Amino acid sequence: MSHDQFDAALKSDVSSQQSMTELTLTTIFEEAEEGGFIGYVAELPGANTQGETLEEVRENLSEAIELILNSNREEFEKNFSSNGKVTRETLILRAA
Repeated sequence: MSHDQFDAALKSDVSSQQSMTELTLTTIFEEAEEGGFIGYVAELPGANTQGETLEEVRENLSEAIELILNSNREEFEKNFSSNGKVTRETLILRAA
């Protein structure tokens, strides 16, 4: 399988899995001194945001998580090269 074929298969596999994948994360909300709220995701450093209401912060966090995961995936795909046999598996996370 060529690098281009692998990339195409990877993108196809990822996009088909995105709609079926569910991941549970821990969000932390803190009241800001100046008003509104600040939100964080414990398991994903860099995923933080702020908003006037908790609902706004929840929506912003969802968007931040999606952007971070997509950016990390794109960066991996850009830099990944394989000269050997590649095995792709779905990883299901189970956490307490």
